Amino acid sequence: MTTLTAAETRAPVHSADPAAGLQSRLSLGTTLSHTFTMAWRALKKMRRNPEQFMDVTLQPLLFTAMFAYVFGGAISGDVSTYLPALIPGMLAMGSLTACMATGVQLREDMDKGVFDRFRALPIARIAPLAGPMVADLVRYALAGSLTFIMGVIMGYRPGGGFGGSIAAIALVMVCGWSMAWIFTWIGTWARSASSVQGISMMFLFPLTFLSNAFVPADTLPDWLHAFSNVNPVSHVVTATRSLANDGALTAEVGWSLIACAVVVAIFAPLSVRSYKRSM
Repeated sequence: MTTLTAAETRAPVHSADPAAGLQSRLSLGTTLSHTFTMAWRALKKMRRNPEQFMDVTLQPLLFTAMFAYVFGGAISGDVSTYLPALIPGMLAMGSLTACMATGVQLREDMDKGVFDRFRALPIARIAPLAGPMVADLVRYALAGSLTFIMGVIMGYRPGGGFGGSIAAIALVMVCGWSMAWIFTWIGTWARSASSVQGISMMFLFPLTFLSNAFVPADTLPDWLHAFSNVNPVSHVVTATRSLANDGALTAEVGWSLIACAVVVAIFAPLSVRSYKRSM
C-alpha cells in the first residue's frame, strides 16, 4: 500500500473543464475583441456560403416591386405616389426578415456541435452570440441599400436626400440588430432550426403587417388602429419615413432607439443565460 505525502495531499485538483479557470468577469475590451473575432468568422462563413445573402438581395428587389405594383394603385392611386410610404415600410420589413435568420443559423450551429467547441474556449460567453449578429449588420445594410435602389429605379425620390436615406438605413440596421436578440433567444431554446423559423414568423408577420408599413393606420378598424399605434414596428416605420422623405430627426427616431436599447437590455442577458443552460 502506498501512502500520500503531505505535499501530495495538498496538491490542487485541476478541473477537466478548460474554461473553469477563467475570470468570472472579462474586461469590456476583451469581450469586444472576442466578439469581433467571432464576427470575422461569421463573415468568412457568409463568403463561403453566398446563398445566405438570398434573403437580403433578391427578396428586397422582388418584394418592393411586387408590393408597389399590386397595392400602389389601390392605396394611393398610382405607384409613384405610393413609393414614399412603401419604401420606408419595406426597409423595416427587410431588416426584420433578415434578423430572423440569425436565430435559425444559431440553432443550426448548435445542432452541429460547433458551440460545444466554443464553450471549451477561453472566450466571453456572449461572443459566440453577438459576433454573428455584428456580421449580420452587413446583410442589413445590403438589404436597405437594395430597397432604396429599387425604389429609385421605380421613381422614388427621397426628400431627405442622400443623408436622410443613409440615416434611414442606419436606423433600421440598429433596429434589426436589436430585434435579432429576440430571435437569438428563441434559437437557444428551440429544438430545431425549422421550429425557430416557425416561431419567429408567427411573431414577425403580425408585427409587420398589422402596422402602418403598407397602409395608412387611419384606414384600419378601430381595434386594429389602436394596436398599430402601439406596435413598435409602426414607430420605426414612422421614424424611417421622417428621415428618408423629409430628412427630419423627429421624436419617433429617439423613441425607436430607446425601444431598441430596452430590447437589447432584456433579451441579450436572456440569450446568454439560455445559451449557458442549453450547453
